[in-house]
Amino acid sequence: MPSEVRHLVDRGQSYPLVRLTGVLDDDTAGPVRSTLLDVLAGQPEALVVDVTDLRVPHDDTLAGLRAVFDETRDWPATRLAFCGVDGPRWESTGWLVRPDRDAAYAALGPPDASRRVALELEPQVGAARRVRALITEACVRWERPELAGDTCIVATEMVNNVVAHARTPMRVMLARLGDAVSVAVRDESPILPRFVGPVAPTAYGGRGLLLIDSVASRWGRFALPGGKVIWARLSAERINV
Repeated sequence: MPSEVRHLVDRGQSYPLVRLTGVLDDDTAGPVRSTLLDVLAGQPEALVVDVTDLRVPHDDTLAGLRAVFDETRDWPATRLAFCGVDGPRWESTGWLVRPDRDAAYAALGPPDASRRVALELEPQVGAARRVRALITEACVRWERPELAGDTCIVATEMVNNVVAHARTPMRVMLARLGDAVSVAVRDESPILPRFVGPVAPTAYGGRGLLLIDSVASRWGRFALPGGKVIWARLSAERINV
């Protein structure tokens, strides 16, 4: 009989809480990863995962959780914590490890909502203009005005791609990450844009990701249940290169 992992997401806490129950093995590692990425795509400041009722017969399957830690290190740069663990082997994932939920939330500390903003948009002409206004205001408030220009360039490409191609509602997310700023756009199209490097001068289109790659310090994309997210991180170091 195939194994199964069930999940319950509680967003009523100071940080989202995901409770996993069942058996983590080769068959369930993929769905668990998708579940965690789906929650992380909302750009929470932190995430707590309760594994009290999760059985892990083989330590090798924890590699998938380490992969989630590595994939999301630059975006959304969420602080990740396990609770209800049964030993030091969980520390190999790179996640914060605590014995119970209270200890996990205490270790993460209180949230700071002022560092993250989001905007829900329809795929309409003018969407990018609204995003640029949001970015300009936020960068000034975060004392990072020098990042506003490049962040607007990247966000405009992302949003216009949704308007022209995905044609679905979108969620634009912006965050201050130390000295950097991140921007991400989630839409409901499962099609991931392909980055093929420089294009011929006579080519029509295909320059959006090339422009993002040339401006951003780092960028990436995730396929998610019911869509995808494209993200980029902008830093003063890249501007000064």
